[in-house]
Amino acid sequence: MVQKLDDLRETPSQTAGPYVHIGCTPDVAGLGIYGSDLGATMKRGPVQGEEITINGTIFDGMGAPLRDAMIEIWQADHAGLFASANETRGQADPNFTGWGRCASDLETGAFRFETVKPGRVPFPDGRLQAPHITAWIVARGINIGLHTRLYFADEPEANATDPLLARIEHRSRVATLLAQPEGPGAYRFDIHLQGPSETVFFDI
Repeated sequence: MVQKLDDLRETPSQTAGPYVHIGCTPDVAGLGIYGSDLGATMKRGPVQGEEITINGTIFDGMGAPLRDAMIEIWQADHAGLFASANETRGQADPNFTGWGRCASDLETGAFRFETVKPGRVPFPDGRLQAPHITAWIVARGINIGLHTRLYFADEPEANATDPLLARIEHRSRVATLLAQPEGPGAYRFDIHLQGPSETVFFDI
């Protein structure tokens, strides 16, 4: 006979709260457990392709930087291959993890990733997607992590045929997903949670 347990109900949804850094980025929280937080480095050694840096800030609806946010990114390597056991198209760069995690700076709210520019990945129907990086954001006031993508403003031809970008109804909002070149190998990608420049987020 199945016993009904009224004291083990589902926990209500909560915002990320103060423990996201303690659990996910303890070094940033000042605990210094591992010497380096998981995801802080995406390169294990010399990597293939173009090495790039992505700098940005997450802004709230009032335009103030979020100083307690955390952002994770996932991406393919320079050849469009993922560091995954399920990758069937070839061997990804063994020195590149394809995954990074960064807490926003506790003073300025800035984040930074040192990575490589990703190659094009096939869409399920075979069309090639434009080079992109998937991002996930958690912070105070966010009940469910926000998913978005970073595309590159200097890839206009690939962006014009990207299957996902083509589905954005209000074309003026595509610009919120474009990382802008800041110099050789450097890009700027700011994320706006609300307001007139609100970043496009995806329900996945």
